[in-house]
Amino acid sequence: MTDRSELMEAALESFPEGLALLREEGTVDFWNRTAERITGFQSMEIVTRAVPWALDTLFDGDAVEEVQERQGRLKSERGSLIHVEDRFGRELSLMRRTVILRDVLGVRVGTAIIFHRAEGLDSLHHGERCEDSNLEAAQEEIEEQVTTAFEEFAEGGAPLGLLWITVDQAQALRKSHGASACETMLERIERTLTNGMHPTETIGRWGDDEFLLLSHEPTPGLLAAHAQALAGMARTSDFRWWGDRLSLSVSIGAAQATKAETLPQFFERVQAAMRTSVHAGGNHITLAPER
Repeated sequence: MTDRSELMEAALESFPEGLALLREEGTVDFWNRTAERITGFQSMEIVTRAVPWALDTLFDGDAVEEVQERQGRLKSERGSLIHVEDRFGRELSLMRRTVILRDVLGVRVGTAIIFHRAEGLDSLHHGERCEDSNLEAAQEEIEEQVTTAFEEFAEGGAPLGLLWITVDQAQALRKSHGASACETMLERIERTLTNGMHPTETIGRWGDDEFLLLSHEPTPGLLAAHAQALAGMARTSDFRWWGDRLSLSVSIGAAQATKAETLPQFFERVQAAMRTSVHAGGNHITLAPER
């Protein structure tokens, strides 16, 4: 008869994500088959041994996450994007989350590190990368959110729509009034868009002049109507800078995710729709055709 411990080990071995179990003293006690397939490192090379330098990032950050857990801010569901090297020196982009393991008395006994490939992440079509570190962090955050939302959609989750929003006047304002004026205007636009969002939606900076908005509208038509409403709100957001009154508008590309595409393909559709809106002269909404 199979005992309970054998059943548990079999379940962990067949777990669809990479799984590492660490004892409180920091040694790795378990490394499942998925972790072997993802990284190329076999269990015998990891368990009870020093962690290979190529995987250092996978096991870093535990102390920070424990503090976040105590403060109620542990982002274990979404995870964090990290970069490591596999056994053959190839770079891997992984989504990693950490779970603190405690006994029945609440005493910490170890840590579970759960990870999977961030498929296609490096091939996403980014907006122009911001030089400001705060904006770079914002881009990374929305990137992680889009990746996680797409994975959940692919596994049968809620409908997923994406709006790629470009502020039409941003580049001209940056040249005529300077970076500070442009950044203040973008913050104003973001607040305006946020006020028009549904409670389940998320917005984030994607480039110097761009935003991504994650939506869960159930149909492409409703997504396009929502984009039109947001564009109307942005147009009424007139902007003043040192006595100058500036008219604002946005160009939006909208796309509803389908099960027939990958995340990079989804991004290609919404980016193409955004570019169509820009080439139409701005102040325009384009709904991407379904794949």
